[in-house]
Amino acid sequence: MRATSFIKAFTLGQFASLVVGQGSSCAPGGTFDLSIWKLQLPTGEEGHPDSINADQLQGCSGYKSDVFYTDDDGTLVMKVPGSPSSSGCVTTPNSDHCRTELRENSPDKWSPSSETNRLFGDLVVTQIDDDRVVVGQIHIDGAISSKPVCELYYSTSGDLRMGVNKCTTCSQASFAVGNVPVGQRFTYEIRYESDQLSVSINGESFQQLDTFDLNSPDSYFKAGNYNQGEGATEVHFYAIQVSH
Repeated sequence: MRATSFIKAFTLGQFASLVVGQGSSCAPGGTFDLSIWKLQLPTGEEGHPDSINADQLQGCSGYKSDVFYTDDDGTLVMKVPGSPSSSGCVTTPNSDHCRTELRENSPDKWSPSSETNRLFGDLVVTQIDDDRVVVGQIHIDGAISSKPVCELYYSTSGDLRMGVNKCTTCSQASFAVGNVPVGQRFTYEIRYESDQLSVSINGESFQQLDTFDLNSPDSYFKAGNYNQGEGATEVHFYAIQVSH
């Protein structure tokens, strides 16, 4: 098993101590290991949002902006200003929604039949004006489909629901998986391994989720702020860890 941590090898307490005072003066790549990711942004030209490669994200002088930066408390902040109609943000060709989101890029795909495929997030949603935001997902490899395997939705009521596509071209089924009040820190872990999809919230028992007719397509992880509404959203991550 290979484990790649989004934060370098510090405990959460050590990490907070290390970065307090840097704030936005140091890019996220100065204290976070972004070597396996590329960043997708809500800016750019219509149908062609900006993206930032891993080598551009590295180090304290790496990429940062008003929607992607390190806060004074050490968290990685990802913001989305709203929808294309409300804010003029830019979407990908296959989506109506804007995002500031990390896309797994090393590896750029993996098999759900493998023994270990795990995404862990430790985060707090500090702003959600309406509707929902996706804070973690598994996406099907683009050579197969433009659909996700699953998306973890967080709503204005604090409800967490997992949307699971019923096939590579189908719509989603929705499963309630937890509730965390807005502004309260929580963790999630999504697994798609040995052909089984499951999720755990706040370290509780894993809930097994039906994958219908998906048949374990090659996939990759995404984590961040994928806004589903008209208003602004803001998500702060304390940690993201991927294991294969």
